Amino acid sequence: MTPSVNKALPDFEAPATGGVKFTPHAFLGKTVVLYFYPKDATPGCTTEAMQFRDKHKEFVKAGAVVFGVSRDNMSSHDKFKQNLELPFELVADTEEKLCHMFGVVKNKIMYGKKVKGIERSTFLIDAQGVLREEWRGIKVAGHVDEVLKAVKALKQA
Repeated sequence: MTPSVNKALPDFEAPATGGVKFTPHAFLGKTVVLYFYPKDATPGCTTEAMQFRDKHKEFVKAGAVVFGVSRDNMSSHDKFKQNLELPFELVADTEEKLCHMFGVVKNKIMYGKKVKGIERSTFLIDAQGVLREEWRGIKVAGHVDEVLKAVKALKQA
């Protein structure tokens, strides 16, 4: 069941770094930013993670928790998180359950071959567990600021 804007998220559980189990219920009362990215330690994904890292204090101040999600395994995530000193957790969606649930698995052309990849996307979930906004197929430049603005607007609503 794909989550849709202004509807509560379906229940699910996903393992994240730091021994965290991510479930929508575990973060009720907080705004959640769930951003999906293609792969740890690749140029665009590194830039995006660093931008979320650099604005992390502002997200926290606005009452939000940030989670990055990719198909990488936990040891890849741990390394990526450590190398970039990321202050937020990364969800290891190795079986693509979350990726399929949120509809971010897309056919892409890479080096002339068709491959299934993750479409860079971000989802904003309010303190009641309701999906409030989604950005799909985004470009990294300026995106984190846009998400932060939406988080702040949600806090004031």
